[in-house]
Amino acid sequence: MILAVAAGPAMADTVNGLKTADEFDGVEGEEARSVALFEEVLKVVEHPRCMNCHPVTGGPLQGDDMQPHQPPVVRGAADFGAPGMNCTTCHGAENVAFSTGEGSIPGHDPWHLAPVSMGWVGLSGAEICAQLKDPERNGNRDLAAIHEHMAEDGLVGWGWHPGEGRDPAPGTQEVFGELVKAWIDTGAACPSG
Repeated sequence: MILAVAAGPAMADTVNGLKTADEFDGVEGEEARSVALFEEVLKVVEHPRCMNCHPVTGGPLQGDDMQPHQPPVVRGAADFGAPGMNCTTCHGAENVAFSTGEGSIPGHDPWHLAPVSMGWVGLSGAEICAQLKDPERNGNRDLAAIHEHMAEDGLVGWGWHPGEGRDPAPGTQEVFGELVKAWIDTGAACPSG
């Protein structure tokens, strides 16, 4: 005798260390769910692939240990480096592996820093959340534009394809975008403290 087994709901997946949005469906209360979703978003936002380009100082950081950029560079007036040494002096349209040894020079077109108003290094999750939601500090973006930036922007997407010698951000840009969307859809609540 063959017994038919009814398939239960699909198990939610964790993708490369990042939970998917549906893993938060069981969190009771919309605000609690929203906060939990944002805390998962922070796994990407606080990863060196993001933080290195969101410094609060005048220049970028680099590497998984977030050291000051070498050679020393400064932000410049438009976040593309100083005149005569723009980011594109070294950073081209794509990653370039070193011909000897291990590592690469990261690349994307355009390659630039986030504005100082979007510096995250040293901020708490609650402070980053408040900053993301504040159009005066986030490039005059509403929540839909924040989602579009995080889910579709190619430079953000570089974080999952950082080139040899760098760990990618957790998850994928698609999963990250879904988490950001679910956070917004549940009220874009921020963690306390």
